[in-house]
Amino acid sequence: MNQQPQSERIIIFDTTLRDGEQSPGATLNVDEKLIIAHQLARLRVDVIEAGFPYASPGDFEAVQKIAQAVGIESGPTICGLARASRDDIKAAANALKPAANARIHTFIATSDIHLEYKLKKTRKEVLEIAPEMVAYAKSFVDDVEFSPEDAGRSDPEYLYQVLERVIDAGATTVNIPDTVGYTTPSEFGGLIRGIKENVPNIDRAIISVHGHNDLGLAVANFLEAVKNGARQLECTINGIGERAGNAALEELVMALHVRRQYFNPFFGRPPESKEPLSTIDTRQIYKTSRLVSSLTGMLVQPNKAIVGSNAFAHESGIHQDGVLKHKLTYEIMDAESIGLKENQIILGKLSGRNAFRSRLKELGYELSDNDLNKSFVRFKEVADKKKEITDWDLEAIVNDEVYQAPEVFHLELVQVSCGDNSSPTATITLRTPTGEELSDAAIGTGPVDAVYKAINRVVKVPNELIEFSVQSVTAGIDALGEVTIRLRHDERVYSGYAASTDIIVASAQAYVNALNRLYSAMQNGKLGNDPELSIGSRAGV
Repeated sequence: MNQQPQSERIIIFDTTLRDGEQSPGATLNVDEKLIIAHQLARLRVDVIEAGFPYASPGDFEAVQKIAQAVGIESGPTICGLARASRDDIKAAANALKPAANARIHTFIATSDIHLEYKLKKTRKEVLEIAPEMVAYAKSFVDDVEFSPEDAGRSDPEYLYQVLERVIDAGATTVNIPDTVGYTTPSEFGGLIRGIKENVPNIDRAIISVHGHNDLGLAVANFLEAVKNGARQLECTINGIGERAGNAALEELVMALHVRRQYFNPFFGRPPESKEPLSTIDTRQIYKTSRLVSSLTGMLVQPNKAIVGSNAFAHESGIHQDGVLKHKLTYEIMDAESIGLKENQIILGKLSGRNAFRSRLKELGYELSDNDLNKSFVRFKEVADKKKEITDWDLEAIVNDEVYQAPEVFHLELVQVSCGDNSSPTATITLRTPTGEELSDAAIGTGPVDAVYKAINRVVKVPNELIEFSVQSVTAGIDALGEVTIRLRHDERVYSGYAASTDIIVASAQAYVNALNRLYSAMQNGKLGNDPELSIGSRAGV
């Protein structure tokens, strides 16, 4: 899917696995990245930025495996990030070798504030480094993207010079990042327009945009950029990413889909044209959102546009009456267009393995026999407590049973005693990989606090619980409760997730899952070649 300059449609560049993973606590292991990459391919994104190969051995392995498994001839372009240095670029090139369509994305800052305080370099030095490193990347792959980091705060005249040089050196895409989420839509649109008008060779490259949501303007900035000539959008599922996150893929895609009549003229099309503005299969949006949310532990707030649980819900009597008469009265898009639909197979405690497997396939889950067996056992346990199992229940079961961190501790027992006239007390038992069972008890301010204190007495790793959230997956008294927690250890954040009809059990499982992530990081978090870059390192752009 290598793109040529002057694209007549929008190229969707997904950076969930690179910038999205930079959300505190959202670190993914290699297997989890591969699962998401396969789903991004089903979503039909054009480019998957799979990671930052030089940052760590884990990131290198993830990019390499995604390049091999997902970067097939008919699949998306696989991209690796690299600073403007030979070691970074070579590492990216080596990781991307298995991909049929590979892209190296190299960057260096161009704003005066970054030059002075971060790079300690002059404008002249960067003007020489940027084209040299683009040419070096070009010696490995045909498809090279260049980003002037903090372009939103760079001097436009200097930016024009840098872009002209890197395009001459072989850059096929020039990406304009609003790295700190500072610009407003009119400013960002003006910046893109200025590049179109003042960079003499800009017709030889695709203009891309990347932006953060610190002021809540990322999606608005991107749509204004599209009107002024940007043809690649760098975004993430659910808008996750550094600080306040990135421009959300689902919001951008559906804005361009629902408002085609408005945007068509900017692509030289008549307003009434029905031709899609991107290749995205919108019916995969909801499924992808849920998968990323589950694996990263980043919950989607109910009022989130497109994929929030309230996005297609109506409580007002006036709204309900209008929607029942005609959906268009209060809905500007069909829920089915993003993949939401009613259950086709009603599953319960009498359902068999084939029906279970079939429904999971419809939901996009291709499980191994071992993972299917584990999930089916859990399904039967939940089905004994619920009359009907919904799609959301199935997603929670699979995510809880299959997509978890490697187990160092396994929760064997959790028992609590509490009431208004008694001290909340918890007893827990954890099993180690050697089969040893460790038990302890503790008193807390509430049942969950008591459980966590008891677990800490066993695990004995100092940590700070910084977030605890509970969400009902489905409606009803027998609903599955989803618990997401975040804990901090040694300045790093680790997330844990679990679902159960018993919220205390889910709380304990989520906590143990976070501790397993912590242990996994402690065992495998080797530094890369740069002492400032480790598995949890934060890249620019």
